[in-house]
Amino acid sequence: MNITSRPQLFGLLAGLFLAAGLVFSSFVVTRAWMVIAQSQTISVTGSARKNIRADLIIWSGTFSAESPTLLEAQHALKADLSKVTAFLQGKGVKDYQVSPIAIEEIRAGEKDGQQSKKVVSYRLTQTVTIHSLEVDRIAQVINDSTALVEQGVLFVSSAPEYIYTKAGEAKVEMLAEATMDARARAEQICKQGGRTIDRLLSAKMGVFQITPLYTTETSGEGMNDTKSLEKTVTAVVTAHFVMK
Repeated sequence: MNITSRPQLFGLLAGLFLAAGLVFSSFVVTRAWMVIAQSQTISVTGSARKNIRADLIIWSGTFSAESPTLLEAQHALKADLSKVTAFLQGKGVKDYQVSPIAIEEIRAGEKDGQQSKKVVSYRLTQTVTIHSLEVDRIAQVINDSTALVEQGVLFVSSAPEYIYTKAGEAKVEMLAEATMDARARAEQICKQGGRTIDRLLSAKMGVFQITPLYTTETSGEGMNDTKSLEKTVTAVVTAHFVMK
């Protein structure tokens, strides 16, 4: 009677375990595919992008005058206002707003740890603000505003805001585009499993992003960039489809 050697026995057992493992893994994969194949819905995320250009610019500049007396400060500020308005009108800007005068009393330095009550001068400030659809022309006016400083006006220009006023319309348009993108993705997935899309069950729009052109920055709460003239609008939709 021949006795099987120990190495042969180990080889036989290893082969049996390997075969059992292959059968089990095949069963698991087949079972998983059956679950997927039996599913009646599929959820896919689609997106749409659109490059836009701001169509509204908001800009403001502040100018001030300081003198020992309130009357002198008022006269100086009035002269500066004349220069500012002349500059704007010379650039063809007629639609602007001028704020009321803000008055600040400048007091002497501290004495014995106490703030002096003596007023040594008065600083008066006004702000001119422009809202315009002529984005390019106002951008050029901003660049040219340094001429006011050359005229002796203490003029400080703020950074302009660039607004896209048609964001509401873009949302509706891009919701449809993002949903179409989601459907195309869903069809590709279903095709691999021998299924097809029957109909759209529901769609939920994600956060709406308006970001500077070519940036990858996003926010979970959505972004509305106002610093850049050129922007990108991004819409994301999670769509649920019924399969057949």
